[in-house]
Amino acid sequence: MTAYEVEYTGVRELRGPLVVVEGVAGVGWDEFVRIVTDDGAQQHGLVLEVDGELAVVQVFEGTAGLDPTRTRIAFSGRPLHIPVGTGWLGRTCNGRGEPVDGGPPVIGRVEEAVGGTPINPVRREPPVDPVLTGVGAIDVLTTLVRGQKLPVFSSAGLPHLELAVQVAAQSSCGGQPFGVVFAGMGLTHADTAFVREGLAERSAAGELVLLLNTADDPVIERLLTPRLALTVAEHLAFTEGRHVLVVMTDMTAYAEALREVSAARGEVPARRAYPGYLYSDLASLYERCGMIRGRPGSVTVVPVLVMPAGDITHPVPDLTGYITEGQIVLSPVAWARGAYPPVDPLASLSRLMRRGVGAGRTRDDHPHVAAQLIAALSRARQVRDLADLMGRSALSPADLRYLDLEESFLHQFLVQRRDESRTLDEAMDRAWRTLLTLSRSQLGMIPAALLDAHERPVPAPGPERREPEP
Repeated sequence: MTAYEVEYTGVRELRGPLVVVEGVAGVGWDEFVRIVTDDGAQQHGLVLEVDGELAVVQVFEGTAGLDPTRTRIAFSGRPLHIPVGTGWLGRTCNGRGEPVDGGPPVIGRVEEAVGGTPINPVRREPPVDPVLTGVGAIDVLTTLVRGQKLPVFSSAGLPHLELAVQVAAQSSCGGQPFGVVFAGMGLTHADTAFVREGLAERSAAGELVLLLNTADDPVIERLLTPRLALTVAEHLAFTEGRHVLVVMTDMTAYAEALREVSAARGEVPARRAYPGYLYSDLASLYERCGMIRGRPGSVTVVPVLVMPAGDITHPVPDLTGYITEGQIVLSPVAWARGAYPPVDPLASLSRLMRRGVGAGRTRDDHPHVAAQLIAALSRARQVRDLADLMGRSALSPADLRYLDLEESFLHQFLVQRRDESRTLDEAMDRAWRTLLTLSRSQLGMIPAALLDAHERPVPAPGPERREPEP
C-alpha cells in the first residue's frame, strides 16, 4: 500500500470533477491522490496542475456529495501505479481497473506507472509481420502489422462496435503467444453486455483483458481507461513476450471527456472547444505501441472513433490521422446496401502494409492482388459516375465489366458474417474470383505467371445437346 504522510483539509473549491486544494507543499504534477470524506469513504484522483500552494485535483468518482469543509486530501508522492502481469488475463474490470466480474482485485509482482512513456524512436523495431484479424477486407486490403496503430473511422449508426469486437475476438499472430486488451469508453449498458458476450470465449481462454467504462461512469474515468489498457499491454508484451492487440473504442468519447475537463479548468479552447493539447494528448497514447529492439513481444493499437456528422475533418479523426499509420473507413453507402463490414476500400489505407505482406509473410500474390483490386475499384467508381450521367447503354463492354466487378466485390468479397473468422487463403481466393470478372487485358498490375496460375480454365466444347423429338 502507498504511504500517505500528510492530509490537507484546505479545499478551496469544487468545480465539476475538480477539487482545488490550497496550502499544499511538495506536491507534483500527475501525483496520485486519496480523498477521504467525512463519513470515511475514499475516492481517488490525480493532480492536474500545481501553482505555488494551490493544487488542482481531478477526482475519478466525481465531486458530487463532497463537502469542502469535511473533505481531507492526501497526496501519495508519486504518479498512479497499478500491478501488472498475467493476472489481468481473463479479467473484466471497470475503467479504473476495479474488477466487475466478481473476482478478487488484480494483483501482480510488480507495479508500473499508468502514465507510461512513448517508445524511444532509436529503439523502435520496424514492423514487418502481420496480425491477421479474420476479417477478409482488412487482411487483404489494409493488412494490420505488428506494432502498428491503425484506427477505424466510423459514423453514427454504423457497426463499428461489432467490428471492434470481431477483430478482438478473432485476431491472431500465426500461433505465437498472443493477447488482446479491449478498452471500452462511454459504452451503454447494452453495448457493455454485447462486448462481454462477444469476447467471452477469448476471455475464458485467458487471452483477454477487458476494461469497460460505461456512459454513466464518471467522465474522468474515461481519461484513465486507455492508459490502464496500454500499461497492462506493455508489460504483457515487453516483459512477458506476448504480441498484444489493444482495441480502444470510442476515442471520440475520450476526447469529449478531455474537453469537459479542460472546460472545468477554465482553459482557453481551440478548435470546436477541444483543448489545444488534444494532438499531444492523443500522441501520448498512440505512440506507446510498437516493437522495441532487443525485447520480445509487440503492442499493436486499433483505436475506433466515431466522426461526428461523418466529418473526417473533425479535430479527433483529423489529428488521429496525423499520428497513426493509415485508417480503416466505414461507409454508410456500403452499409445501406447490406454489406458487413461496410469498409470503404478507396478511403482506407494501411501505410505499413507493404512491410507485412508478400512471400514469407502472407502469400506471394498478396501485394499484387491488393493493388490491382484497389485500382479496379477506383476505375469502377469512375464508370459508375459515368453511367449515372450518360446511362448504362453508353458504356463499352470493358466498362460494364468494371460494374460487374464492383457488384462482385460487394456481395462475394466484402460481405462476411459477424461470427465468421475468414482465413487469409479464403479471402484471397474471393479476391481472385472478383478480379477475374475483368478480362486479362484489364489486369495489368498482376504478373503473367500469377494470372496463368489463377485464371479459370476454359472448358472444352462438348457434344451439342439436342432436345428429344416428340
